[in-house]
Amino acid sequence: MQHVLQRSPSKPDRPQTPSVYTFAARSALSKWLSKWLTSPHRIVGGRRQRWVSESCQAPALTLVPVTGHEHSPDPELIALLTLRFTPGLGPRRIESLRRHFGSAVEVLAAPLMRLREVPGLDVKSLSAIGTPGLSLKAEQELARAHEAGVQVLGRGLDGYPSALEALQDPPPALWVRGADLPLETVPRAVGIVGTRAASEHALKFTRHLSGGLARAGVNVVSGLARGIDSAAHQAALDAGGVSTALLGCGVDIIYPAENARLAARLTLVSEYPMTTRPATHHFPQRNRLIAALSAGSVIVEGDLKSGAMITATHALECGRTVFAVPGRAGEALSAGPHRLLREGAVLTEHADDVLQELGWGQAPAAQAQGLTPEQALVYAALPDIGASLLDDVMSRSGLSASETQLALTMLNLCGLIEERGGRYLRR
Repeated sequence: MQHVLQRSPSKPDRPQTPSVYTFAARSALSKWLSKWLTSPHRIVGGRRQRWVSESCQAPALTLVPVTGHEHSPDPELIALLTLRFTPGLGPRRIESLRRHFGSAVEVLAAPLMRLREVPGLDVKSLSAIGTPGLSLKAEQELARAHEAGVQVLGRGLDGYPSALEALQDPPPALWVRGADLPLETVPRAVGIVGTRAASEHALKFTRHLSGGLARAGVNVVSGLARGIDSAAHQAALDAGGVSTALLGCGVDIIYPAENARLAARLTLVSEYPMTTRPATHHFPQRNRLIAALSAGSVIVEGDLKSGAMITATHALECGRTVFAVPGRAGEALSAGPHRLLREGAVLTEHADDVLQELGWGQAPAAQAQGLTPEQALVYAALPDIGASLLDDVMSRSGLSASETQLALTMLNLCGLIEERGGRYLRR
């Protein structure tokens, strides 16, 4: 029996992407991934120890202080952060309290007897509300963020992205360094995620995909990790576009360290306070933000237990579109995308596959500057992905054999293409 991939049913508070497809087997896949998410062994092959040791090397980001005007913090934002810092209160409990009393300020002002009216809170959590010193800690956090030029956005307040309301547990606060986040319910943004140990083919595909989306005015969203994430961010910037990174640490901490220069050109977003170091359990959490802040998520490479598959699960739960890139049969890093494809994810080979599925048209062609007319024709005759024989290039360009060979030679010398075994492909 053929299984078909289906997103979660549309709910009034769960915005859906324009594309509609079925995914009847989503339940089994979601349960499988959810079970893995709660497993203490979800980081395999020694990766937990590697992440912990590398987190010590994450550098603090040098931020430019904001000067020239007085900072007057919103009392509601201070109250939200106070609850955020209260032991035993997660996003769902904080939102239940806020909805029950009408605001975070009213929560902190409520007596214990009234706090007990809120379902789902145990005695220990209730007694922690109003702990001395937490309000001061919240004020100090806001002052630290303001001094560093970092925005702190509170749920229910101006600037908080409505796209996050598609989650079951939107964070009560976000720290943002860089451009303002889009406020659309379904933003013009696409997540691109995959393994840190990506193949060269996957990295090249990611660069072409991300560049094409960026040229079409799409914000490329990823997680600033090594491999696919870094390639997606860099290609979007190289194409003249914008890119947003969701972090598993504070926005003033760059992980991994080698991405410090890249991070300085991105919008950085985190649900963790300033100076928070990377931690293993932060990364699966940040993946849900990648999914919610994107109209769809593209899974390039990853095994069945990869973080990319976690992102796919969250995307489905948010009612977003899942895209998957086919890989080589039998390889472990192709297993994740192949499972998604079998379940009905959108097969993705070009940026246009994503754009057309979401109703956003087509990607403008990449422009190579300073080429002769013959070189431009030959360059345009080469596909973004894959190699072509000389005869194929001649047929597409309409040039003679000698003209085509000369143009290919010059393009190779310019570093725009390469030859592999008599076949030509773009770099």
